[in-house]
Amino acid sequence: MDTVNIHEAKTQLSRLLARASQGETVIIAKAGRPIAKLTPIDTPSASKVRRLGFLKGAFQIPDDFDTMASDEIAEMFGGEDPS
Repeated sequence: MDTVNIHEAKTQLSRLLARASQGETVIIAKAGRPIAKLTPIDTPSASKVRRLGFLKGAFQIPDDFDTMASDEIAEMFGGEDPS
């Protein structure tokens, strides 16, 4: 996270926006005191970050999942019965 003063932010706004669009956060300060934070708007907040595997064990997939209703599907598409 980088801190820039207001004058620098005015003169280099395009560059600061490009940095923010790459995921970087920039603090804008007045007289050395932070007054604003420039961040990309599509950055997910910590509470909305997806967690892989959080539903593990919550449900089961049947062993015949990949062959369920294969007779009906074959009939709909005019194919042969796979059995």
